[in-house]
Amino acid sequence: MPELTIDADDYEMEVLEAVRQQEGLETCAQAYEFLLRKRIREGNARLTGRGRALYPVGREHR
Repeated sequence: MPELTIDADDYEMEVLEAVRQQEGLETCAQAYEFLLRKRIREGNARLTGRGRALYPVGREHR
């Protein structure tokens, strides 16, 4: 995988550090990758509709 440089301000680095500690990761880069993968999974779930309640749609008889 290509190496990317993370350009983050102090607040973003604090957030990445908190995620790193919470998830037991070694580096902030791993925390960044964790958050990115999580966001992609959540977006994919919304796109495919997985996780939504499924129920039959009936017609109303008039």
